[in-house]
Amino acid sequence: MYLKSLKINNFRKFGEKNNVVEFVGSTDTLKSSKNTNIAPSTTLIVGKNNSGKTTVAEALKRLLGKSVKFLACDFNFDYLLGLLEEYKNNNFDRFPALEFEITVRIDINSECDLVTNIAPFLSIESVQAAGKENDFRVILRYEIEEMTSFKNEIESLLKKNHKEEAALFRKFLELIDETGFKVNYYNSEGIPIGENKFRINDLIEVKVINANKNINDTSLSSTFNKIIKFRYNLKSEQTLRDAVAAEIEQINKTIENKVSNSHTVSINTALSKIESSDHLEVSLRPDLTFEQILTNIIKYEYKEGKFHIPEGQFGLGYANLMTIIGELIDYIEQYPKQECHSKINLICIEEPEAFMHSQMQELFIKHINDAISYLLADSQKQINSQLIITTHSSHILNSKIHSGNSFNNISYIAIVNNFSNVVNLSDNNVMDGDSTSKLDDLKFLKKHIKHKVSELFFSDAVVFVEGVTEETLLSYYIEQREELKRYYISVFNINGAHGLVYHPLIKLLKVPNLIITDLDIKRTEEEKKDSEQISNLKGRITTNQTIIRYNSEKEKIENLKEYFENENIRVVFQREAVEGYFATSFEEAFILCNYNNDILNSVLASLKSELYGEIVGANKDRDRLKQASYKLQSGLSKSKSDFSNGLLYEMVVKDEKQNNPQLPKYINEGLDWLAKCVIDQLKSERQ
Repeated sequence: MYLKSLKINNFRKFGEKNNVVEFVGSTDTLKSSKNTNIAPSTTLIVGKNNSGKTTVAEALKRLLGKSVKFLACDFNFDYLLGLLEEYKNNNFDRFPALEFEITVRIDINSECDLVTNIAPFLSIESVQAAGKENDFRVILRYEIEEMTSFKNEIESLLKKNHKEEAALFRKFLELIDETGFKVNYYNSEGIPIGENKFRINDLIEVKVINANKNINDTSLSSTFNKIIKFRYNLKSEQTLRDAVAAEIEQINKTIENKVSNSHTVSINTALSKIESSDHLEVSLRPDLTFEQILTNIIKYEYKEGKFHIPEGQFGLGYANLMTIIGELIDYIEQYPKQECHSKINLICIEEPEAFMHSQMQELFIKHINDAISYLLADSQKQINSQLIITTHSSHILNSKIHSGNSFNNISYIAIVNNFSNVVNLSDNNVMDGDSTSKLDDLKFLKKHIKHKVSELFFSDAVVFVEGVTEETLLSYYIEQREELKRYYISVFNINGAHGLVYHPLIKLLKVPNLIITDLDIKRTEEEKKDSEQISNLKGRITTNQTIIRYNSEKEKIENLKEYFENENIRVVFQREAVEGYFATSFEEAFILCNYNNDILNSVLASLKSELYGEIVGANKDRDRLKQASYKLQSGLSKSKSDFSNGLLYEMVVKDEKQNNPQLPKYINEGLDWLAKCVIDQLKSERQ
């Protein structure tokens, strides 16, 4: 039995769409084996700050808490505003409510999946129809207890005619805070299930290990003292407890004999001169306990080489990792040692990357995997638990993908139109094409994503380019644009044909994506040999796979008038002639746009002095560069890195922005589109 999914309705930034988080089953999770690999069976919840990752864990904690209490600020404000508008129009069909739908998968034939707690949600017909496995749903609604009273309060509030909408909404929130709510249970058919028949705490337990942003000098002591106390109090440790108690009692007697008795005599003699010893006498009695030893006497130290380092002086990253390990040990220690379990057990580690350097983050899944493998083997326990990790670390994302060799069980959360938008990734939905090409593309994507592209999960926008020149220069030009430099925009260099592999994933993530590609006009061998300029696209075709993918006429480009746009993707290319010629590459377009620029001419003269001199002649006629743009870009084919770095060096050193070369028009138009996308997105997130 395991938690299959959690649907969150109108809680904080979650709305009523794209609000289901899926979890991997516990069948292969945390088995007591030397070959344990928890990566494939770990649910990873990723997203940028304030996207809703922590809300998932918070929802579970609130639902499973002993005292369930939600405030008005826990409701989605767009949802509440919509309700308030309905009340203004005297429509009271709906009342504020938070809804959580839990889907559980159970193996009907398993001896360890006890169905006692879930009997109200199962029918004989559904069990027989499902065969071996069956899903059932539990709906929890946080609802108003006295709806008539709430309606009267709303009507009274609206009669006061608040002039400002903001003031009215604040009063509405205050009213919700003062209103009595209760959690009610329903089955999948909407039939109420009373508390006397079911309680969520009897079905699910959650252990949340919070991000340790407040690591201090005693964090390690606090964690491991708890573990030692638990072990010390086990029945199996009775012999040890008796032995320790005897030792502590002997220490107390020694202190009493050596210290207390010798010093109290003189004190009491002095007191007797003032008052009779029958009325006033002091006694110093030592009272050392095992609790005091753990709290005040035992010191925890790290061993580094031959030295012992006090816990307060060790690196915060290691201290954080040790605290997480300590919490896991405590969880495993206290987990009941039995073969069958009637509860779903969730372990949620929130943002473990706190204080960890990038390499430690990259290996985090492996570290936790190795630790749990050993702990389970040592405890000899079969633990039926699901592991959930929330993170905004691209390194931990990499660790998950490569340790598990899959995109499965990754839930990506982003803000779309002011709502948390959940995308449950899998190897199937990040790929297009038939089964054969999917497999090859998936292998490529998993390999390539490790090197940098996992950043696109956390970027405000992404730019894909096809060459080192664009990659080197574009970040500089983006930094010069006021409307873009405040955002985290990632620039990735990947060949167009291979870049297509990313398009399904980009669409799922909803990240604004600008693809800057080349026209790649196909030339005959004779045209290449003669370095012919192209001034007309009639009858011309392209070899560019991105253009072929999105162009209605495929490789034919004579009618290309508009850029391509597909959901959150925009593809720009050299669609217009510059100085009478169509550029086939970024370098050629850059030369045509800046043929008279001093910086460009300086770099060309330095890098390709012979070719440059041949073109401009003794008179240094820069106009001749226009007629030789293709010849120049061909000459730069093996020097693109030197060309781009030379341009960047000159622009940075001279720092005369008004004299810098200009980007081609198609790229500037692409950046204009990107700026509008990220600005609109930010406005949506701030509403």
